[in-house]
Amino acid sequence: MKKVCLFVLLILNFLTLSAQQKRITIGNKQNQKLAYIDAIKTYEKIVKKGFVNAEICKKIGDAYYYNANYKIAGEWYQRAFSLAKDLNPEYYYRYALTLRSTGQIEESDSYMNKYISLVPGQNRAQILKKENNYKEYIKQNSDRFELKTLTINSPNSDFGGSFYKDQLVFSSSRESNTIFKRTHSWTGLPFTSLFSGIITSDGLVSDAKKFAKNIDSKFNESTPVFTKDGNTVYFTRNNFIKGKKGQNSEGTVFLKIYRAQKNQKQEWDNITELPINSDNFQVAHPALSPDEKTLYFASDRPGSIGKSDIYKVEIKPDGNFGEPENLGSSINTEGRETFPFISDSGILYFASDGRPGLGGLDIFQIDLNKINKRNSVLNIGAPINGPMDDFSFCINETSNRGFFTSNREGGQGNDDIYGFTQNKTIIYPCEQQLSGIIFDNQTNEILPGSEVTLFSKDHQLISSQISDQKGEFNFGYVDCGSDFYIRASKMEYSTDEKAIQIPNYTGDTKATLAIEKTQIPIVPGTDLSKVFHIKEIYFDLDKYNIRTDAAIELAKILEVLLEYPTMKIAINSHTDSRQTHAYNVKLSNNRAKSSKEWLVKQGISSDRLTAKGYGETNLVNNCKDGVDCSEEQHQANRRSEFIITSL
Repeated sequence: MKKVCLFVLLILNFLTLSAQQKRITIGNKQNQKLAYIDAIKTYEKIVKKGFVNAEICKKIGDAYYYNANYKIAGEWYQRAFSLAKDLNPEYYYRYALTLRSTGQIEESDSYMNKYISLVPGQNRAQILKKENNYKEYIKQNSDRFELKTLTINSPNSDFGGSFYKDQLVFSSSRESNTIFKRTHSWTGLPFTSLFSGIITSDGLVSDAKKFAKNIDSKFNESTPVFTKDGNTVYFTRNNFIKGKKGQNSEGTVFLKIYRAQKNQKQEWDNITELPINSDNFQVAHPALSPDEKTLYFASDRPGSIGKSDIYKVEIKPDGNFGEPENLGSSINTEGRETFPFISDSGILYFASDGRPGLGGLDIFQIDLNKINKRNSVLNIGAPINGPMDDFSFCINETSNRGFFTSNREGGQGNDDIYGFTQNKTIIYPCEQQLSGIIFDNQTNEILPGSEVTLFSKDHQLISSQISDQKGEFNFGYVDCGSDFYIRASKMEYSTDEKAIQIPNYTGDTKATLAIEKTQIPIVPGTDLSKVFHIKEIYFDLDKYNIRTDAAIELAKILEVLLEYPTMKIAINSHTDSRQTHAYNVKLSNNRAKSSKEWLVKQGISSDRLTAKGYGETNLVNNCKDGVDCSEEQHQANRRSEFIITSL
């Protein structure tokens, strides 16, 4: 009897495990098909049965995360961390965002720092590390907007406003009058349609109604953008056209961008999908450049850096399209970049959760005319950005009024549209570009082909380049208020070095370096300090370590040796007359050896160098034993010389 009971118990356990495994498989498929609401229900049933592990917790957390329910997502991520020691670095990032959205800033920073340490090479991690003072930047650009609550919002989701004549056209999942209620498995809300409202003189929106029945389908329509003449619209829709639904091999229906044009009756007609679409990835949220020759959009197409990237594509004069182009790592991160909008002056606004911000998705801006500048992507600050998701920004730069979407607390629905007035322009961080020119000190002739080297204030090599045909060099953007050294050298010319102090305001720093043609022939026995105007290498009293100023001069010697690869030199070091003769010989030998070792460490073969100390036997002045001399006079004797022995 016991054996029968045990057998029945094993069968029941097997059936239970098998049932849970089936539920897990169903949940995974729902997750892959972006049916997050259904996936949540399936996974939570499994958890209630006592079957829980870190993987299931992550997936439930993801389902809530992608529906912007950060509080509950954070609770599931926390459970995942409690069940597994090492999670994928992405979950440190997501958990940090959920913590930030609920006001747990210190704990959020802790997980974000852990994420940075795990993936230091990622673009997103480098941005976070570089912009560690992002809170100050955000604070500096906050309180520039006055927000307005709109009455057009519904208890469901309203988002994605776009200007059309005197109207705001937006997306809404508000209940329709149809008999059958269709809901989206991603959000659990009704499918969205396009609505429009009149923009009033005070920046509000009134009289919301369905926008265009010809565009409306039984699936989602959202985020339209219109040409200035009002005759063409680009909009986002699920993969559905002419009554047919498209999907990938796994049954997932992705988003696509469509175009509609007005016919002679001024009705929206000729709805076509763009050639940039695919059944296998998302393409959404179109935006037009001011000249309407370029379409910007968000996509997770192959080759994307993150979960979704901002792309652009040429609109050709005949209405065809070029090849999509990723905007690159200056804008896109390993996170989500989405909902682009281009202002009339060429400012790209977009939402991102891959950059330092105040919550989930924050709104950022970049001047497309300055896209190659450092720190050119700026968080637009509070009160538009907050702890939750903020996105779908648009602005009329003439009136300085616009709209954005947020799921912040206090709203009427899941997502709500807010109006705003911009009272102050954004403040860009200080940017200084360092460039200059090399010329002949005697003839003022420009010198192309000169080697120009940039050093930090503590003489660490930063960059090196060759001056162009105009004798010019450009080290790009450098930190404001910083100090550098620039060195210029050229075959048969002296070496010139200049200290550069970068101002603490935005602008360009121009450096001019004059180098002198060598008059002394380079032959054995020549002192390099005379040929190349190199200072002697000095040492502190009773010391033989290479001083900071000595390293600068040794670097010049290094440049000469690199220019003349067969040259050999003798390093002769000397002391002042103080201390005993034996002591000074030993000290000077150490100084010569330290100079030689420094050059060898920089790659110069040791057989090209000899090093010898002469103690106090070769004084350059009369400061011998018993003569009263100043410290400056004694300093002149503590030196190293570099004599050419062969070429």
